[in-house]
Amino acid sequence: MSDLIPMERIESRILVIRGERVLLDSDLATLYEVETGALVRAVKRNIERFPSEFMFQLDNKEFAFLKCQLGISNTGRGGRRTPPYAFTEQGVAMLSSVLRSKTAIQINIAIMKTFVQMRKMIRNIFGGQVYSCLLFRGCLFNGR
Repeated sequence: MSDLIPMERIESRILVIRGERVLLDSDLATLYEVETGALVRAVKRNIERFPSEFMFQLDNKEFAFLKCQLGISNTGRGGRRTPPYAFTEQGVAMLSSVLRSKTAIQINIAIMKTFVQMRKMIRNIFGGQVYSCLLFRGCLFNGR
């Protein structure tokens, strides 16, 4: 599976929002090769498995910043109408119980390995210090 989804492809989609490393619903849907709406519906059918420390929805300010930084199109042009959901490492792990395909399980394993690798790299570089800024794919955004 690591040949099908290089770690860099997953790593480039991980954001730090509200101090948490997360993957957005649309990025997860791309990795799982499902529609974003289908992924969100599956999560909502099993919402009790996704407490706020596993998944949260971006607020309007975060969504506006994300649209600006990542080039998400405006609503009138076929873009998203609602802020995306952000899944923490634990939320991604829980997705494998909701999306029960073999592909989902393999992708989850690759994502978990990527999170672990990033944690090790951050520890090595920063000595375990935690920073309070939000990191959006290389762009710093302080405050909310």
